[in-house]
Amino acid sequence: MSPGPDGQADNPAGPPGDGDAADATRAEATADESGRDWRVVDSLKRRAIAILGVGTTLLLVGMFYYPVATVFREAVVVDGRATLDIFAGVLQDPFYVGDLAGLFRGESPLSVASDLLSADRDVGIVGFTAYQALLSTLASVALGVPLAYLLARYEFRGRRTLRSLTILPFVLPSIMVAVGFRATFSESGTLNTLLGAVGLPPVDLLFSLEAIVIAHAFYNAPLVARVTTAAWESVDASAVDTARSLGASPFRAFRDVILPQLRPAVLMGATLTFVFTFGTFPIVLALGGAELMTLEVRVYRLVESLDYGEAAALAILELAISLSILYVYLRYEARQSTRTRGSRPLARRSLRPPALSVRELLPRAGLLVYGAIAVAVFALPIVSMFQASLTDASGFTLDHYRFLLERQTGGAAFQVRPWPAIRNSLFFGVGSLLVALPMGVTVAVLTTRRYRGRKLVDAVAMAPLAVAGIIVGIGLLRGLVFGVSFGSYRLVVGGAAAIVAAHAVASYPFVVRTVTPGLESLDSRLPESARSLGASRARALVDVELPLVWPGVVAGAAFAFAISIGEFSSTVVLATGTDQYTMPVAIERFIGRRTGPATAMGVVLLVVTSVSFVVIDRLGGEYRDGL
Repeated sequence: MSPGPDGQADNPAGPPGDGDAADATRAEATADESGRDWRVVDSLKRRAIAILGVGTTLLLVGMFYYPVATVFREAVVVDGRATLDIFAGVLQDPFYVGDLAGLFRGESPLSVASDLLSADRDVGIVGFTAYQALLSTLASVALGVPLAYLLARYEFRGRRTLRSLTILPFVLPSIMVAVGFRATFSESGTLNTLLGAVGLPPVDLLFSLEAIVIAHAFYNAPLVARVTTAAWESVDASAVDTARSLGASPFRAFRDVILPQLRPAVLMGATLTFVFTFGTFPIVLALGGAELMTLEVRVYRLVESLDYGEAAALAILELAISLSILYVYLRYEARQSTRTRGSRPLARRSLRPPALSVRELLPRAGLLVYGAIAVAVFALPIVSMFQASLTDASGFTLDHYRFLLERQTGGAAFQVRPWPAIRNSLFFGVGSLLVALPMGVTVAVLTTRRYRGRKLVDAVAMAPLAVAGIIVGIGLLRGLVFGVSFGSYRLVVGGAAAIVAAHAVASYPFVVRTVTPGLESLDSRLPESARSLGASRARALVDVELPLVWPGVVAGAAFAFAISIGEFSSTVVLATGTDQYTMPVAIERFIGRRTGPATAMGVVLLVVTSVSFVVIDRLGGEYRDGL
């Protein structure tokens, strides 16, 4: 600008004063725009929980519901045409359904019933799967209920620790436990060594139905014990005292007062055990041998041979049977009256008998026998795995660990090496944790708020618990990994991302179940006070609610990470033919040829899982202390 006649600079924008008005207008516009930005931010804060809910829903659809729908499509669509031929072929094949196949081929029901009742009946793979699940359920109840009795009715040092340990089998990798049982039941295993030491003949349990049932009881008896203990501790002692005062004997009081309150819990544990063992995979794969095959093992073999249609049909058949069992139980549970915790729980007795009478000594002697059996079932496989990793026919050795080191340095590209397996497991564990933790916390928040449809949200979110991992793995493989077309665009998800998705689907329900009780027990006045002071729902959640339930969040994170590290069913499907194998997959590949290195790899897996638990718990504790 050039100076004017009066020495003032020319103002090309207009006469004097117009510049100030323009500046004011621009300032007002900036203020309005800034105000709109803040209003948008404030609106996002107020709707943060809803936005997280939508994001979680989209993730769940992409990582779970779409893959499962893909499996359904594989079973009913052949060459672009809808058909039930694959299902019909499965149901008419005696290999799968045994003598029942005649019923689907149009034979007389009486003739089929006669075949099923004969001594040489054929039940097929489906029948064997149900049979081993039934035996596993009975064994789990037989082991779990006495443990519940011990925890609920007796007081002793270490009772709380023992009760906490009942959750441990849920995070122990199943293939690792299978390796421990192989080391226990082998010809020169721990069991036969102990039998020989006391002069008893050896037993041959490896690759037998008995080995499968015992291994399943290892996993599921603690589940039965946990739910039954909670029910036993909820019995009101005053009701028992009333029955005794009316002349009932201790047995009659137990039968008429306590047992009706325990029955739903025992049935719930038994139902869940049946569903879990009906969909068994790693245990049977490692301990069943070639002759013993369940539905999931057959599905895996079909996937290996690229017969995806028949594999999908079998997976859906398995899912339908499992959901039917759950539905029957839920209908039974809905008819039961709702019971709350008794105002005066039953008093616990000391394990040390107050008097040397038959009445006092008999139950304690029974618990002593039970304790010996429980130690053999629960502790012996883990001890055997450690022993087998450090011994061979000549005695103590480090050759199995040395083999892992040699395989790492000199193994071919196509061979399984320890470090990539450990690295992949940790990478997938961190990735699934980053996905599963926010998903689980979001679902826990959504299912603890009061609104219409909350039960439906809970059921939809918890559906992954009822679906076998191998179904999710097949769906992710056939869907996202092979690619999904959207017009001219094709979405392909890498194998690593698919494995993280499968692990997150398997682990986030455990985050939900560890965070939800804490949120439900919070005093509602605390977040309401924060809201009354102007905090948004999201701010009240982050600043008030989550810090108060942080131990549950940390526990959920530890469970999610450990479950990811030990996940096998979906991983073995997605990692086949790739270098994305994890420690459980490496154990499975070792176990068929080299039991020693498999046990050494199992020890490495157990150490990594345990260290991860401790690290996550310590980090969570430091964060909580800094709040």
